[in-house]
Amino acid sequence: MAGGKLTPRQKMINLMYLVFIAMLALNMSKEVLTAFGLMNEKFEGVNKFSEEYNTSLLGTLEQKAEDDPTRFKDPLDKANQVKAISKKLYDYLGTIKSDVTKEFEREENGKLPYEAMDKGSFIDENWFEGDKYSAKGNEIISNIEKYKKEITAVFGNDVKYQIIVNKINEKFNLGNVKDGDGVSKKYLSYHFEGFPAIASIAKLTSMQNDVQATEQDIYNALIGNTIAQAASLKNFQAMVVLEKNVFFEGETVKGKVVLGKYDANTVPTSFSGPGKIENGQAIISMTAGGVGEKTINGTFSFMEDGKPVPLKFEGKYVVVPRPKTANISADKMNVVYRGLDNPMTISFAGIGDNYVNASATGLSKAGGNGKYNLKPGSGTEVVVSVTAKMPDGTSASDKKVFRIKNIPAPAGAIGGVTGVQKGAKSRLEVSTVSAELQDFVYDLKYEVTRFSFKVPGQAAIIVSGSKVNAQCKAALARASKGDQISIFDIKTRIIGASGIVPKDAAPVIYEIQ
Repeated sequence: MAGGKLTPRQKMINLMYLVFIAMLALNMSKEVLTAFGLMNEKFEGVNKFSEEYNTSLLGTLEQKAEDDPTRFKDPLDKANQVKAISKKLYDYLGTIKSDVTKEFEREENGKLPYEAMDKGSFIDENWFEGDKYSAKGNEIISNIEKYKKEITAVFGNDVKYQIIVNKINEKFNLGNVKDGDGVSKKYLSYHFEGFPAIASIAKLTSMQNDVQATEQDIYNALIGNTIAQAASLKNFQAMVVLEKNVFFEGETVKGKVVLGKYDANTVPTSFSGPGKIENGQAIISMTAGGVGEKTINGTFSFMEDGKPVPLKFEGKYVVVPRPKTANISADKMNVVYRGLDNPMTISFAGIGDNYVNASATGLSKAGGNGKYNLKPGSGTEVVVSVTAKMPDGTSASDKKVFRIKNIPAPAGAIGGVTGVQKGAKSRLEVSTVSAELQDFVYDLKYEVTRFSFKVPGQAAIIVSGSKVNAQCKAALARASKGDQISIFDIKTRIIGASGIVPKDAAPVIYEIQ
């Protein structure tokens, strides 16, 4: 378009074409800029709520310190330090936002002119010098690093708060970042250089939210609500974990003693019990002994707040004679359901799966040792019989009776919601009628094949499929506000389960608003 001699008319056409392209780009950019502005509003709303919530948490801690100063005076002192440190960075980020937005005149409603904030020249010119930070850029980085250092210093090396310190370092990681082309960029360059001003404002507000969220986590930890309580060694539970819970006479008992919550920072200083410490856990090896209940106990010791914290543990195991009865259990239930593959585990204690034989009407192998599927048909009970060949060549047998139940009826649903619901006609017109079987041991999927649609004062309409048809929409158009539309006689089929005729789904009611 730019080459050669052009007539005035052609020049005008080309100019109009360029203007048209620019208008398209401008319209798209306005939508994106508005989206950033709305995102910033959301963050500001969350920040306001967080400020109020943090104030209430601090008030709770102050009350606890007044009621029990021995336990909570020190946490309150730490909380006040954190409050001051957090406010300093939060307010500093606020001044940066003010500097970035001062060149933009706010609208009558007080909002920033999002669609006009498509340039980030203020940040580009003031935060960077070539490929390095300017004095302002270095100041920003310095303030964030100072915040991290001061917060960390409040807690020192106390293991209870290590999780919080790690989260702070993660949230405010100012290291270089690789872009989509694999080029390493400085933190501020990657997040702010060349971006629209409104996008940078949203990022700064998000960073303020990180400050308040961190403050909230710390207050909860100091009160004892969440993180610190979970991390505190006083809240760990030492457990005996054995290779199995029942052993034959004279057999070697093998297992280990571990903490109920694993953490790389929790290394025991001493251990007393039947074993030795290896990689932070006690490895047990001893003889099972005679028949009966046995106890394993001892103590882990750790250092916390400069003091030893003992954690006692106790576990039990049972030594039994050679097996004479089988272990037959349903994996998911106490009954079995007609027409479904009910998974079962069938075994004899101490006997290999290749020496165990199980039989019942509808029982089949499901792969894996001791794994079966039981698909019952007619009747109200099914008997599972098991025989096993013992190591000495003798046989043992056992059996168990299971009740057979039908699959319960599902409930009709509109948009996945069962029972009575309210909404506009327009929503019901485009909704799908479905069926949900809630609180059932199997995750069955239903497909609606037919239903009846009833508007008060009009004849019921029978619909094939799961969507509201044109006849329903016509009837719905004559419905008034407050009318309750009934969807009933809901026929379904279970997806992937042929041969099962499910019960009709319970009706669903939709009240017009």
